[in-house]
Amino acid sequence: MLKTERTNYDEMKSLVQQIANSIKKDIDKGIYRKNDRLLSINAYSKQYKVARDTIEKAYIQLKQDGYIHSVSGKGYFVIGKTDVRIRVLLIFNKLSSYKKVVYDAIVHTLGDKAKVDLHIHHYNPALLEESIEANIGAYHYYVVMPHFFDYANEQDYLNILKKIPTNQLILLDRDIPKLDKWSSVYQDFKSDIYDALNVVADRIAKYKKVIVVYPADRNHPPEIKDGVQQFCLENNRVFEIITTVNVNELTKGAVYIVLTEHDLADLIKGVRITGNKLGRDIGIISFNETVFKELLDITVISTDFEGMGRKTAELILQTKPAIIKNEFKIIIRKSL
Repeated sequence: MLKTERTNYDEMKSLVQQIANSIKKDIDKGIYRKNDRLLSINAYSKQYKVARDTIEKAYIQLKQDGYIHSVSGKGYFVIGKTDVRIRVLLIFNKLSSYKKVVYDAIVHTLGDKAKVDLHIHHYNPALLEESIEANIGAYHYYVVMPHFFDYANEQDYLNILKKIPTNQLILLDRDIPKLDKWSSVYQDFKSDIYDALNVVADRIAKYKKVIVVYPADRNHPPEIKDGVQQFCLENNRVFEIITTVNVNELTKGAVYIVLTEHDLADLIKGVRITGNKLGRDIGIISFNETVFKELLDITVISTDFEGMGRKTAELILQTKPAIIKNEFKIIIRKSL
């Protein structure tokens, strides 16, 4: 006999409806399978300190909705919903070509077993809160990319994310260790870039300075800067952060780590204008692989976005919680 665990019920609904909805979700998610026996009314009432009459009414509703049936003298058993799809709400921080890869991988892997909706919070905790409050209880899983404005208050967005029942929350791209969640598929931005730079430390040795082009208004993970700075301290390299690229004032003898396509284009243009040789006088490392960077011979560090989406979908389908650090790699080319 399987046991159920009460979730954080929506206080706006009656307790009968809350209990019935909780069990429905467990059936839809496959936690309860066909022919599994539910807790008896007495056992449920005693274990969770809920009135026996309340449990009985919830079970009656589940019978009416076709989720369970009763066998005299034996108890209540799951019928299940053979045509019910898992409902998934994706809440991304922004739209981009890389986020589309993640989205497509999730949708493709889930196939017709799930219905997926997409919301965007644009780094704004208030917009995230609107999405959650308007949709809590309507989905089996909430997959959230928790990237926010640099000035966002951590406790504020933690409190917002806590509105999602723990067993329905999956963090994507960035993990928050202090937050209880069902699963996470994430990048460790600080250690990933630190490890990647160590792989090419011998190539970086010919440059005196490492410059991170970190735009002020793009809300990139600050851990990226931390990882680069740690590498520079350990390898006796000058560390610098700039917000924009001046194509006429590039620093010879520096390797630039660039986060956006616009800044990458300016860097390549600047190298040509100043007559420097790429990979000798000035180095470039770019974030996230594209076919154009391959054609331009640009060294790239990137996570596996397709793998990130696939792993997330597999966690949902297998109903097995896990904390997964996504694969990260560096592709070495002539720009370094």
